[in-house]
Amino acid sequence: MENFTPVSALLGGGLIGLASGLYLLLNGRIAGISGIVGGLLSSSKGSTSAFERLAFVIGLIAGPLVLMTGTSIEAQSIVTSPLPVIVIAGLLVGVGTTIGSGCTSGHGICGLSRFSLRSLVATLSFMAAGFVTVLVTRHLIGGA
Repeated sequence: MENFTPVSALLGGGLIGLASGLYLLLNGRIAGISGIVGGLLSSSKGSTSAFERLAFVIGLIAGPLVLMTGTSIEAQSIVTSPLPVIVIAGLLVGVGTTIGSGCTSGHGICGLSRFSLRSLVATLSFMAAGFVTVLVTRHLIGGA
């Protein structure tokens, strides 16, 4: 059970909750990653500036890099899939977040904390799709 790390998981979850709560309180916006990134890629002008969106995304990327550079913590997973698979997976995630009106962070963290029924249904759908995907790829067709 070397992957069982309840203290770091609790701290990480607490920091995510704190950050998303502060983002809502200070900006009046939901910290949904697909909406923030989508706003960077679209020409629509929302209430969130492009600078704020870019700073958010840079923080998502830079945070783990700073942590790994400044401590002995190593990356927990390494992506070994071929680039075409990663691109297709990314496009499918984009389509899914568009259809679901948000992503796991928007619905699962921010929406559930606001007792949104729509977010509950979306989160249950995400989880069910994940369970089925693991069942099919790891147990039925014998993938990694």
